[in-house]
Amino acid sequence: MNQTLTALDVMHDAPVIPVIVLQDPQDAVPLARALAAGGIRMLEVTLRTPVALECIERIAKEVPEAVAGAGTIRSAADAQAAALAGARFGVSPGYTRAVGKACHDLGMPLLPGVATGSEIMMAQEDGYQQLKFFPALQAGGAPMLKAWQGPFGDVKFCPTGGIHAGNAAEFLSLANVACVGGSWIVPADSIAKKDWARIETLAREAKALSR
Repeated sequence: MNQTLTALDVMHDAPVIPVIVLQDPQDAVPLARALAAGGIRMLEVTLRTPVALECIERIAKEVPEAVAGAGTIRSAADAQAAALAGARFGVSPGYTRAVGKACHDLGMPLLPGVATGSEIMMAQEDGYQQLKFFPALQAGGAPMLKAWQGPFGDVKFCPTGGIHAGNAAEFLSLANVACVGGSWIVPADSIAKKDWARIETLAREAKALSR
């Protein structure tokens, strides 16, 4: 992976970015290897658990075939801590100028979360054209994304929130959707059982989705 990663690189690498919640740092490396073996390399490790930064650091150091990213970035401090741990990209549930500036200053691509037209416009004003639509189903789903194709035809989205194997194809078929985010390829029960073979299979199926 080159060092000048862009948000488009992150979105175009595979049809799905896994939304990963890890409770045990020991699971980080085998999970990342299973996903990468299945063709999913851009890994969003959410900052929802106390061990998330350690997990990002382990993946960054030990799994060169994957690209560790940080999800649930809510502040400039989150962005800085994630970058220090080795995260190569960031994902946020919403957008603030402080988060946008921090990621820009760090040279870390960001997929900022948006749910309204005003939020899209604010992110665009700050130079962000690749956005996360979150929470996708609750905020209007595929019909909302279709409606945004008119006024925001220059924006590419990664809808996240309520996406699963059964509806991913509907979102991926939209012209303004570059990829989707989802946790269905990293089920908590499979991680708990250390069933890395199942996760690799789910990753292969996700990688094969057409867009």
